[in-house]
Amino acid sequence: MDFTQVILVDESDNATGTCEKMRAHADGLLHRAFSVFIFNGKGEMLLQQRAMDKYHSGGLWTNACCSHPAPGEETAAAALRRLKEEMGFTAPVEKIFDFVYRADFDNGLTEYEFDHVLAGYYDGDIHFNNAEVMDYRYMDMGSIHNLLKSNPEQFTAWFRIAFKMVADWKAGIVQSN
Repeated sequence: MDFTQVILVDESDNATGTCEKMRAHADGLLHRAFSVFIFNGKGEMLLQQRAMDKYHSGGLWTNACCSHPAPGEETAAAALRRLKEEMGFTAPVEKIFDFVYRADFDNGLTEYEFDHVLAGYYDGDIHFNNAEVMDYRYMDMGSIHNLLKSNPEQFTAWFRIAFKMVADWKAGIVQSN
């Protein structure tokens, strides 16, 4: 599989082609992505702080992991692969919803993604990849909500959008697709 390529999609997530990942971000092309949210047995959410040298959003806090499936790779399989690569573990996950968002960054790159959101539970050891992750922590939903209100700039663009929907899902308000 070619992990340098992303799957271009339309607003209904129908594949329309492939593109080199950095070109897709430079040109603001809509592509398939995923975000994984992990909770522990206490109901706290796992957050990771992105490594400083990521191509965008370095040093910001976000969900357990996120990335793009490679052409020919199922989204759920890609999510488990990246969870292992970034955080050093795997856990069963289920798709809970999807959404489309666009975010422009100061470095000229754009995330324009059809984001599949998956969630799961994990209480084991975490051995994160220093090339991907600077730090991690579990936090309760109320504390995250308060930080998002007081310091939204500390979080990634997609996390700021997805958090409320994940909180609604966790509270039983949103049903999985």
